[in-house]
Amino acid sequence: MKNETVKSKWRPDFWFFTKLIVIVVMCLFIIYPFYTIITKSIFSNKVEGVTLYNFKRFFTKPYYYKALLRSLFVCLMTVLTTTLIGVPVAYLMTRYNIPGKNILHIFIIMSLMSPPFIGAYSWIILLGRNGIFAKLLNTIGLTAPTIYGRGGIIFVFTLHLFPYIYLYTSGAMNSIDSSLEEAGENLGMNKLRRIWTITLPVILPSILAGCVMVFMTCLADFGTPMLLGEGYVVLPVLVYNEYMSESAVNPYMASALSVIIVLCSLLVLVFQKLVIDKRNYQMSSLRPPQEIQLHGWKRFLASLPIYLIVFIAFLPQIVVVCQSFVERSFSGVVKGINLNNYRSIMSRLGGNIRNTYVFSLIAIVFIIIVGILVSYILVRKKGKVANFIDLLIMFPYVIPGSVLGIGLIVAFNRKPIVLVGTAAIMIISYVIRKLPYTVRSGTAFLYQLDPSVEEASINLGVSPMKTFFTVTARMMLPGVMSGAVLSWITCINELSSSIMLYSGKTSTIAVAIYQEVVRMSDGTAGALATILTVTTIISLVIVFRLTKGKVKIV
Repeated sequence: MKNETVKSKWRPDFWFFTKLIVIVVMCLFIIYPFYTIITKSIFSNKVEGVTLYNFKRFFTKPYYYKALLRSLFVCLMTVLTTTLIGVPVAYLMTRYNIPGKNILHIFIIMSLMSPPFIGAYSWIILLGRNGIFAKLLNTIGLTAPTIYGRGGIIFVFTLHLFPYIYLYTSGAMNSIDSSLEEAGENLGMNKLRRIWTITLPVILPSILAGCVMVFMTCLADFGTPMLLGEGYVVLPVLVYNEYMSESAVNPYMASALSVIIVLCSLLVLVFQKLVIDKRNYQMSSLRPPQEIQLHGWKRFLASLPIYLIVFIAFLPQIVVVCQSFVERSFSGVVKGINLNNYRSIMSRLGGNIRNTYVFSLIAIVFIIIVGILVSYILVRKKGKVANFIDLLIMFPYVIPGSVLGIGLIVAFNRKPIVLVGTAAIMIISYVIRKLPYTVRSGTAFLYQLDPSVEEASINLGVSPMKTFFTVTARMMLPGVMSGAVLSWITCINELSSSIMLYSGKTSTIAVAIYQEVVRMSDGTAGALATILTVTTIISLVIVFRLTKGKVKIV
């Protein structure tokens, strides 16, 4: 009788099916919609068959290519202004004993987490043609600077997005090895030269990462330029006009514009990667920098600019809350300070409020479940398949909400899968766009989790599958939940994709705020915005409780 070597056959396990389902679902709701956008962009209602007519029209018609130039100008100027504000604020906050820095840190994060179109709406109330500051200045014979046009867009973007630069830069400055700067000091360098020649080059990759976040957020934002542009049309607004305009709907041109926006985002990411690969420094961080103690007028001068910047950045939140209690007539005359705006939205826009929380809650359930599973795959099941899943999960970073909205509409407006006009398509867009927050938070937490805990459970006879659900998943939950709360905040504030996908029955608070602002209903818009602000504050408190004050947003 011959001895035959029994070869163990490979059998698909739980993680095989998890990877398969994740890949299929992400391809269905990310790759397929983007594929439909590309295929639609090479057709036209002017020319038969496959054609590059839309792209040729874009680069030959000033109406189209100037929108790209305007978008690039706004994005680049915002990157410049946010860097000029964010880097000094981060340096002062990390190196000096600024009073109340923990509270300032929270307010900076809160100004980032509110939707930018609320900031635009608030500044219209303050500096618009009938704004509060505008009227006050007119009484003393002065003219208020206009909040409309490219200057206003850049101003609002700067106040909203400088926290990205601040968060990335402060994180890098806290981890820098102080011996580097001490070496420069021993060579006789003054403080300014040390900052310019040692500190800034070392933290440049982190600054560039923040700049990329600012650039891509500006490029994707729809609400702010739509409210403040007044003829200064940028790409997201142009996409909306081409696809949603009642006078001239052109889905083929809108698809071509969407492809161009995504290509711009990809080029920025490639540029960032090339620069970081050339200038990437590794530090031991054995000697983190010590906080310098300032006293008297020096401490006052170091603190004053930070308090001014944070106050101005947070001012929109204060404005919308105050405005929510002001009742106005149709002519704009103040009728009183009361709760009538809240009564109005509860009776008239209760469905929008309900939809926002229901859709976001359902989305968060999926985000948490998928986030835990995908985080575990990326950290513990590394390989080519895991890398591909990571690429799929992060792809929404380069797809603006309006582009994703168009892709989902084009892909799922016909059989066999019809989702347009349903709540499902809204929830899917939220899950796809906000999942990266939770996955990144979960993977960061899991990297710090010692695998020996899982190994000990398996050695005691517990199956790997049961170990994951009873041990690993529970230990991952705080890290995943901190990212999930941030996903939740961005879900309830989402406008770019919602404005494309909503129907009468699936409208949300963000869509209602935009519509109320367009109708000049400042009080009801303020009441709706206040609901979002209060929800954001409560959510951030939860984040701080979960992370013990160490909020990781980026």
